[in-house]
Amino acid sequence: MMTTKITARDRINETYAIETVDLTKAYRPPGKIASIAMRSPIKAEVLAVDKVNLKVREGELFGLIGPNGAGKTTLVKMLATLLWPTSGQAFIKGLDTRTKEAKVKSNIGFVSGEERSFYWRLTGRQNLRFFASLGNLFGQTRERRIQDVLDRLELSDAADNMVYSYSSGMKQKLSIARGLLVDPAVLFLDEPTKSIDPVIARRIKRFIRDDLVDGEGKTVFLTSHRLEEIEQLCDRFAIIDHGRITFCGTVDELAGTMGSVDDLTLEDMFVEYISKKEVV
Repeated sequence: MMTTKITARDRINETYAIETVDLTKAYRPPGKIASIAMRSPIKAEVLAVDKVNLKVREGELFGLIGPNGAGKTTLVKMLATLLWPTSGQAFIKGLDTRTKEAKVKSNIGFVSGEERSFYWRLTGRQNLRFFASLGNLFGQTRERRIQDVLDRLELSDAADNMVYSYSSGMKQKLSIARGLLVDPAVLFLDEPTKSIDPVIARRIKRFIRDDLVDGEGKTVFLTSHRLEEIEQLCDRFAIIDHGRITFCGTVDELAGTMGSVDDLTLEDMFVEYISKKEVV
């Protein structure tokens, strides 16, 4: 009897906004080339992301947490087509990030807490015009979209000021505005409230939850070291450690796996969880 081989693509359910199959990223250590030249033992490749399998639903606010160097940013950049995976597959709304890169990019936005790509001697509006053109937005469509995101992020009054005059909070708002220019169905936020004050951070969090997710049904994939953000905002979250997903679910489900009492915060549970993993 003939059997049909099931490929990774066959397992993908296109109702998911984000899905990965054994997604992996390996790096060569800096000393590898020198080792070859000196004919000394070659260091093994470092797995920054190791066979990650995730499914994120449409309209879900999904969080990713982990220790420093765990692979969070590498994973997000692969999903956002900014890094090429070593192996495995990633799909955005059913589209392969490698073979359908252009279509994927039209469906996603990416915002980083380490934003350094703005032109500081241009105004906020001029910066958005430039990045909108990269997303194939031109003419009146571009101007309407820029004004819309400026209004929504409360940046209209500062839109024609040079970016070098912006505060950290304003720059972060401008980053989010840029990520929303193409009206993406899926938005990746890599530490969006990093290094900004609590007042602006609260406004940004409300905008993400109330406007983008609950109001528009966008899918948001959020990484943060501020675990109270994950606890307050996210429907579900995953823990990544040494490149591997070790937990995926809700805060209550994590508590259930640890036998935690009700008054423990996600930060309490995360510290205990990671500590146990290190001991093992």
